[in-house]
Amino acid sequence: MAWSISDVARMSGVTSRTLRHYDEIGLLPPAWIGGNGHRHYEEDDLLRLQQILLMRELGLGLREIQAVLDSQIDQVAVLREHHRRLLAERNRLDTLARTVGRTIAELEEGRDTTMAKINRPENLFEGFEPTTAETEAEVREKWPQAWEQSRQAVATMTADDTERWQREVTAQMIRFAEFMVAGTPVDDSAVQAEVDVHYQGVCRFWTPNAAAYKGLGQTYVDDPQFRVNFDKIADGLAVYQRDAMVVYADARLD
Repeated sequence: MAWSISDVARMSGVTSRTLRHYDEIGLLPPAWIGGNGHRHYEEDDLLRLQQILLMRELGLGLREIQAVLDSQIDQVAVLREHHRRLLAERNRLDTLARTVGRTIAELEEGRDTTMAKINRPENLFEGFEPTTAETEAEVREKWPQAWEQSRQAVATMTADDTERWQREVTAQMIRFAEFMVAGTPVDDSAVQAEVDVHYQGVCRFWTPNAAAYKGLGQTYVDDPQFRVNFDKIADGLAVYQRDAMVVYADARLD
């Protein structure tokens, strides 16, 4: 079964103009084009469009999306991880909404909501994400200057800034995975150019020297929380990026 470009536009909410653009850049070519020049799409094309729209929602650019779809990276694993994060965020927001709703109800009913009168004062804070004091203390002890620089930088970030930064990090991890899957050596100029982008991103928060930058790369490998995030994109990615960072640090940092 095939659908016309107007059918696909109606079903997906994507304009015909955008669909034609996706065809022109090779992101979503139609299954076939009729003698009248009209584009027609089949089920596999609709599934690919769904993946495109999902990754657009996650903040990836068209170039990154095409690379993911056309590479050997496990697309299902990538989307499964994003799905897990979205569900976790939805649950957190649901809890936060209940917390605020409960507080509004108590205030409207004229109750005294001082800490002394609330049966469970911790209810006021359900849904808020706690900081990991143990992790923060460890970083502060190992790299006190870096911790202070990072703390000051984070304090200036808005929620939109944070969300944008998280999307940039995810997109860059995917680009590193593309190099790794393609068998590109870590000292290749293209890989090193991507490492430079990574280093400049780190410098938004603190400025590591060669030893510190290598240490950060080793942390990606050694820290279970970091390691699992990298390996959810592609197995071995943490080690690959660490090795690329070592090459960069030796060549360009003091």
